[in-house]
Amino acid sequence: MSDEGPKYEAPGTKIRIIEDAEAAGETAAAYDAWRASSGRQQVPGIIKCFGSRPDFLKQVVEFSNTIHFSEGHLPRRLKEMIASYVSYLNRCPY
Repeated sequence: MSDEGPKYEAPGTKIRIIEDAEAAGETAAAYDAWRASSGRQQVPGIIKCFGSRPDFLKQVVEFSNTIHFSEGHLPRRLKEMIASYVSYLNRCPY
């Protein structure tokens, strides 16, 4: 039995992950914009989850940059440490 359906990142997930190699059009542009603004080259899985909806992906990145990754009551480094630890506790692959 061959699996010709969409490629998924992890068993059981229903979210189609758009990998860099298959990103085209608006999705590729959104990934490139994320790379330019983050200074990182590898697009993380949590960003790729929104690759099927590049319009929404742009809004998520903007919201995240404003709320999560800006300086505020807690420094960005501490926010990222908390987010990483919560992901670890939840066994989240991102």
